[in-house]
Amino acid sequence: MTTDFPRRRLLRGAAAVVASVTGSALLPMSATVLAASSHRFTIGDKDFLLDGKPLQIRCGEMHFARVPREYWQHRLKLIKAMGLNTVCAYLFWNYHEWREGKYDWTGQRDAAEFCRLAQQEGLWVILRPGPYACAEWEMGGLPWWLLKQPGDAFLRTRSDAFMQPARRWLGEVGRVLGAQQVTHGGAILMVQVENEYGFFGNDLDYMRVLRQATLSAGFDVPLFQCNPTNAVAKTHIPELFSVANFGTDPASGFKALTALQKGPLMCGEYYSGWFDTWGAPHRRGGVEGAVADIAAMLKANGSFSLYMAHGGTTFGLWGGCDRPFRPDTTSYDYDAPIGEAGWIGDKFDAYRKAMTPFLAPGETLPAPPPRMAVMTIPPFALGESVPVAASLPARAIKDVSPRPIEQYDISRGLVAYRVTLPAGPAGVLEAARVRDLAWVEVDGKPAGTMDTRYRRFKVDIPARSKPAVVDILLYTIARVNFGIEVHDRKGLHGPVVFRTADGAAQQVENWEIRAIDFDADGVLPALSFKRGRSRGAAFWRGAFEVARTADTFLDMSGWGQGIVWINGRCLGRYWSIGPTQTMYLPGPWLRRGRNEVVVLDLTGPREARIAGLAEPILDQLHRERDLPRPPSTAALQLDGVKPVIDAEFAPGSGTQDVRFAAPVRGRQFCLESLDAFDGKQYAAVAELALLGTDGKTIEQSGWTIAYVSSEEANKEDGGALNAINGQNSDYWHTAYSTGSAKHPHRIVIDLGKSVEVAGLRYTPRQGKDDVTGRIRHYRAYVGERLVTGN
Repeated sequence: MTTDFPRRRLLRGAAAVVASVTGSALLPMSATVLAASSHRFTIGDKDFLLDGKPLQIRCGEMHFARVPREYWQHRLKLIKAMGLNTVCAYLFWNYHEWREGKYDWTGQRDAAEFCRLAQQEGLWVILRPGPYACAEWEMGGLPWWLLKQPGDAFLRTRSDAFMQPARRWLGEVGRVLGAQQVTHGGAILMVQVENEYGFFGNDLDYMRVLRQATLSAGFDVPLFQCNPTNAVAKTHIPELFSVANFGTDPASGFKALTALQKGPLMCGEYYSGWFDTWGAPHRRGGVEGAVADIAAMLKANGSFSLYMAHGGTTFGLWGGCDRPFRPDTTSYDYDAPIGEAGWIGDKFDAYRKAMTPFLAPGETLPAPPPRMAVMTIPPFALGESVPVAASLPARAIKDVSPRPIEQYDISRGLVAYRVTLPAGPAGVLEAARVRDLAWVEVDGKPAGTMDTRYRRFKVDIPARSKPAVVDILLYTIARVNFGIEVHDRKGLHGPVVFRTADGAAQQVENWEIRAIDFDADGVLPALSFKRGRSRGAAFWRGAFEVARTADTFLDMSGWGQGIVWINGRCLGRYWSIGPTQTMYLPGPWLRRGRNEVVVLDLTGPREARIAGLAEPILDQLHRERDLPRPPSTAALQLDGVKPVIDAEFAPGSGTQDVRFAAPVRGRQFCLESLDAFDGKQYAAVAELALLGTDGKTIEQSGWTIAYVSSEEANKEDGGALNAINGQNSDYWHTAYSTGSAKHPHRIVIDLGKSVEVAGLRYTPRQGKDDVTGRIRHYRAYVGERLVTGN
């Protein structure tokens, strides 16, 4: 529980001083009550000011939760050596309060120690405590137990169901980290309020309430908010300093800030690369363009934070999920200048060289520390196993119809459902929703899979001459970390209905539910291993011995899909569809002598062996290893359909709102690209949204891609889902690696239900003017069924 601390009265007084000054667009300023050996950090008209002197912030993001504690100092030394003077740190609320009211700041979660180490290395700290973070982290850092509350629209709002626990969280952060502010002798210069709220909502009072909660928690350094360039104005309030997030075109980002406020220019997240999702190509970020952008920002007297300077690894089960549902890989390498295992190379050197001319007078860069030792481990067998079915708890939850697992106080893991179907004809068993993957058996025989990625929530059931037992094993991968979809309740959602060919339908009731809840740190249940190979979903155990400890990369390419534990510590998830085929194993987590490995594999390994490699494998796709998916029969049906608009987009990278002559109702929307500004045969879209009659964007949580004529899936992730995932930095791009289709190109979105559409919002592919795919002439269609088939 949150407890008071000695400085609370002093800090509240400082916060009151900050809150009382309301005339400046740069509020809050730092308090005048300073501790011994403290500093005064303020925001001036043109500069950040440290003790009255200009400070150009060269910052890099590093998440201490994604880096072994034993390596924090090594990575901070690298950040310093690259030319940065500040480190940016997220706090993930759920990482510290996985169970409501129980806070954990020990060991790997010791945020105060991370701040102290940064200060020891001569780095300032920018703190981002949320309550919402995103960061490709489970539920964007929000605790799962919030989802015990009903409703799909209360997170990140002023609802008491969200705001009361959020205030408690911020108060706890103040208790733990208040003393780490520069005003109290620490390293924290600034604190962020929320994160990219302009991508989610537009309630300015929500930002004001969270600002006040942060002040009340005892933070007396300047507070700020960040948003992408095209959203910085959406939630700007004069009480919070605004910074812009972008991965290209600093001039536009800084121009957007200048139009809002007087003050220094800052990029809150400059994207040095991008994250990976399972089943999509490995992402990379260019060096030449980034170096030019860094130099441009510094020449403009701008400040920045590299996202990421060092990405690291999303150990355990903390990985998030891109919208609508694309789970993120365990590796968070991000193609950052400091790689997943702390390795550096050409990108690091180029960034360091770009920043060197802009160092402060008398400032010199230290040499980077040497790379941590790496070793290989000969292949070893995992010769013991136990089926998941034999590892389930004896106690069952009984319910008439399955509800989201949060209602049963289950956080995540494996959930087994059992129900009896009466004798009868063949039919289809269909759930209202399945989050995330599920394997269905009838009397012990496989019947099919359910997969939320494709909204496949039903399986065929054969005819039965007697009652049959249906078993469903469900695996929760990750909660969505971005957009309205953060209301991501897991499990099999009822009602579950059995339909027969003659149209008869009956609800399937009286379920038994058993779960292996992996909880906060992927805790294993008691397991009864036996020698030999188990069929289907099973836990496997093996061991290897080492005479020394060093970093290595476990090769999981021979396995299917699941989770790995090393010496009882949850290392993370693997999935042999790629692009990541290895798992980073830090040397400090090994023991000299015997090391035990446990693997959960849900589909069965091709070979129950593992080796430790000297280098990671981050870019090998094997989509053929994915769960079976019925072939698509989707066919476009535009014959006789009149476009709601036939027009041209404006050139450039700016987001464009287009109004139709009159609203039109339909369930599906089609954008047809007829040509591009560069004259080439490609189409690309960073983001598509639709406008309602009230001028606001239509809620997207139920959207899926119904049809796409072409998408690049080999050289890069140009998948159509990128056009509706809320991320301007990625994009749908038509295919080019396997032959280029010609215009017209079409993408069709199924909206999940019939809605009234009054216009569209189009965000072109971001970047310089020479990027391919920016659409010029287009048509748009709205109809109930523009695509037939599945």
